[in-house]
Amino acid sequence: MKKIGFLSFGHWSDEPASQARSAQDTLLQSIELAVAAEELGADGAYFRVHHYARQLASPFPLLAAVGARTSRIEIGTAVIDMRYENPLYMAEDAGAADLIAGGRLQLGISRGSPEQVIEGWRYFGYSPAEGESDADMARRHAEVFLNVIEGRGFAQPNPRPMFPNPPGLLRIEPHSPGLRDRIWWGAASNDTARWAAQMGMHLQSSTLKTDESGKPFHVQQAEQIRAYREAWAAAGHGRKPRASVSRSIFPLLDDRDRMYFGRGGKEADQVGFIEETRSIFGRGYTGEPDRLIEELRGDEAIAEADTLLLTVPNQLGVDYNAHVIEAVLKHLAPALGWR
Repeated sequence: MKKIGFLSFGHWSDEPASQARSAQDTLLQSIELAVAAEELGADGAYFRVHHYARQLASPFPLLAAVGARTSRIEIGTAVIDMRYENPLYMAEDAGAADLIAGGRLQLGISRGSPEQVIEGWRYFGYSPAEGESDADMARRHAEVFLNVIEGRGFAQPNPRPMFPNPPGLLRIEPHSPGLRDRIWWGAASNDTARWAAQMGMHLQSSTLKTDESGKPFHVQQAEQIRAYREAWAAAGHGRKPRASVSRSIFPLLDDRDRMYFGRGGKEADQVGFIEETRSIFGRGYTGEPDRLIEELRGDEAIAEADTLLLTVPNQLGVDYNAHVIEAVLKHLAPALGWR
């Protein structure tokens, strides 16, 4: 059994074929797709965060809106780039959005990936400390965020406050109990997966990973998940870890599917370099359901993960993306034992 959700990057474009022509289109359609996914029986609505791009960027207004329109589905990010975040302000936003959603947030955070702007986080007012890299700064921001959402007081109260204070040190408000246990780390390497486990965060492993062995992508990713779980057990956390993977999966059921995806796509792993690091990119899956079932049975990382996020082509509109999600839930998931 697996939790199955969707992951949207939230692209918009004024190209004639796009049904998401503006930021407003993308935001409103993201909410509608989450509502449709919940009605179909999907388990999660997740959104990517990219800055300086015609994509989703500020997640918390969207997460709060989705939380207000839905009642059951998990709502999350994959991922928020912590180089750009004020951890305390983020804790306020996250607490408010989680309370609106009734405790359904599953926040994915990470050190980030290359963005549209060189060192774009500097324009947001953040710079690494002496001797730090931008990745170190992201992890430092993450650790502060994790500490303050625990709900413990840390700030000295004003002896003459405008409003009465509770006794003792003050904490970030609003506080959402349990949110600390629903933070995920987007890890590209085995070492960062182990660090996430030590910190008590769940693991998000995407369609890109540092190439550490030359093995096929899904094998390396499965090994990463196993290394993460071993580190979690060694850390002695008293709760169960979760691990998610992302995949592009498009069953061909009708003429519309064949028009969009009938010529196939990236059906083999690819290797490239990101910031001088050799990285491996996972394949997509496109084809008739019977063929996809056999191919997906061989994906070791999906087998290891408890959560599968389906990357969706959001510019094709809500109706078509709901159709893709439904096709996976009805035509693939039962045969693969995911449902």
